[in-house]
Amino acid sequence: MKEYIDTGKKDTRSGFGAGLLEAGRRDNRVVALAADLKGSLKMNAFAAEFPERFVECGIAEANMVGVAAGLALSGKVPFCGSFAEFITGRVYDQIRQEVAYSRTNVKLASSHAGITLGEDGATHQTMEDIALMRALPGMTVLVPCDYNQTVQATLAAAEFDGPVYLRFGRPAVPNFTNPSEPFEIGKVYKLNEGGDVTLMACGHTVWEALEAARLLEAKGIYAEVLNIATVKPLDSIALAASAAKTGKVVVCEEHNAAGGLGEAVAAALAQEGICAKIRFINGGDRFGRSGSPAELMADYGFTAANIAAAASAL
Repeated sequence: MKEYIDTGKKDTRSGFGAGLLEAGRRDNRVVALAADLKGSLKMNAFAAEFPERFVECGIAEANMVGVAAGLALSGKVPFCGSFAEFITGRVYDQIRQEVAYSRTNVKLASSHAGITLGEDGATHQTMEDIALMRALPGMTVLVPCDYNQTVQATLAAAEFDGPVYLRFGRPAVPNFTNPSEPFEIGKVYKLNEGGDVTLMACGHTVWEALEAARLLEAKGIYAEVLNIATVKPLDSIALAASAAKTGKVVVCEEHNAAGGLGEAVAAALAQEGICAKIRFINGGDRFGRSGSPAELMADYGFTAANIAAAASAL
């Protein structure tokens, strides 16, 4: 199995902050807007270096998206930053009308996504955001897996012409991808070659899938590991090629079952005419709960051991 080394745990929201700062240095059209969460989204460095390009909108997410749409129509490249629950659930109508329908070049920077927000509990956690964003015509949905990839995904979002939903999180997670590898929107990243089962994951669960592949190899099961960093548009050809080779697929995501990566993968394989056995590891049909990120990852089954068990059962 290919070796991946954790170079030191980092939070992906800091990857966004670093990527935003670099994007601002590369392109003076890049502007940033926050909804009273500049520190939480690590936008401080951008605001300090480019104060004339930073707008503090306060706790008014709907207004923030409207301002961003106007800035985009004037030629700017705006990044709106807030918690995933607030920037999707609170403001869905504005995103639908002023960003997706109007196809304005707005980037929705979504931090503290999933259950790994932790102790703040169900009201602040979101396990439905990918479904909401996937449903909007023309919305690109990016879910990078670690700090390095989040930096690169932010830079790619800044260069991309069109609405983007960029999802990342709060906890420090293993940082293992190549820091200099540019992010390609729409690309499926094959992290390990295998012929017995395919493990597909996005975001925080990608490292767990790699760890699961190590556990499986010790049992003589060779897993192919795919990092689905672009959930929409989905590369159905790459997914189909892997599923056709192994005939068995496990999809793990820090999101509920409805409308998430698992359903997207199943639809893609069906569209390509691939018949494979599939197991889904997700949040099912429930809200989050309070607990530490590690406790919640274990409670929801987003662990290497659980992924390996699902693969073994196939």
